[in-house]
Amino acid sequence: MQLQPDESGKFGRYGGRFAPEVLISALDELEHAFFKFHEDKSFNAELDNLLRTYAGRPTPLYFAENLSSFCDPSGRVRIYLKREDLVHGGAHKMNNTLGQALLAKKMGKERVIAETGAGQHGVATAMAAVKLRLKCDIYMGTEDIERQRLNVFRMKLLGANVIPVDKGSKTLKDAINEALRDWVTNVEHTYYLIGSVVGPHPYPLIVREFQRVIGIETRKQIIEAEGRLPDVIVACVGGGSNAMGIFYDFIEDDVELIGVEAAGRGLHTGMHGASICAGEDGVLHGMFSKLLQDEYGQINQSYSIAAGLDYPGVGPELVFLAEQGRVKMTAATDNETLTAFKILAEKEGIIPALESAHAIHCAIKLAKKNRGREYIIVVNLSGRGDKDIFIAAEALAGETL
Repeated sequence: MQLQPDESGKFGRYGGRFAPEVLISALDELEHAFFKFHEDKSFNAELDNLLRTYAGRPTPLYFAENLSSFCDPSGRVRIYLKREDLVHGGAHKMNNTLGQALLAKKMGKERVIAETGAGQHGVATAMAAVKLRLKCDIYMGTEDIERQRLNVFRMKLLGANVIPVDKGSKTLKDAINEALRDWVTNVEHTYYLIGSVVGPHPYPLIVREFQRVIGIETRKQIIEAEGRLPDVIVACVGGGSNAMGIFYDFIEDDVELIGVEAAGRGLHTGMHGASICAGEDGVLHGMFSKLLQDEYGQINQSYSIAAGLDYPGVGPELVFLAEQGRVKMTAATDNETLTAFKILAEKEGIIPALESAHAIHCAIKLAKKNRGREYIIVVNLSGRGDKDIFIAAEALAGETL
């Protein structure tokens, strides 16, 4: 199994570097800097300190006893939640933004730019920029600005400049397009801080490496709790950063890995964000991957009730692992996700992000299917649901808070 990209930045046939010539030297500079500092003891010590004292790592691996009993009264199926919702800022995104912001500072950059959909990456970028004294501009689609008003206010409160994108679908895809245009114009003093395992090489590698802390901690914690590795690990998939973060260090183990994409209103409706389950090969945002596109190669509009999964592409390493059969991909609809959202809140007193609720739905199905047998499930609870309260209230009860 290929665990690292080849010299051209590809995992199998996916990935690579499809970027304008003006960015090639910047990508070369980034790749050189990443490999230099990723192996540097002082850099890693500084990052570890930030993760521990600022981000709040390690996050706990929580035994969801009530949810487990709800799914299997015998108590033999046990569901654990990797509590990335407890990271400072409310999601796993901080793991990556601290790493990349520190890298930007070491490279002598004065400004970071980022894109965001659900707003969690934007918030985490703004926090990391404040901490490391960097100027910060965040691109966000106007559709996402409207449905994620809380996170927009948080970014502004943190001193970030939120730049509305009123083009195309007015969501994450278009925010990325604008961020790339900015980077082309200001490449000498600006660092583009990508939020997921997408984009041209070396970004998929960089983000995965900074998110690997999730899987490294999980491995140690589940062995301490159960004396063995889990039977299955489940994570939601938009771009794929939280999934690759927890999956990577289990790839060579006998552990089933399941990614859950956004089925939206149903895969048959075209209103979804399931690039691996229902997409085709193509090029988007500097990478060759699975995309939602029409017969002419034009990108289709994606859809999900979870803004962070509303993206028409996915990380190339995940596509490669899915094609190799190492990662199993499935999808959850909006209605299934909302049901899981309610169940976790009612059974455990934990309100998950709607993105994470996709994975909770899958875990509940697996637990019920395996009732009465020894079966351990780990779910990467990638974020908390504060940002989604208004959306969930309206969807579940027709209420407006």
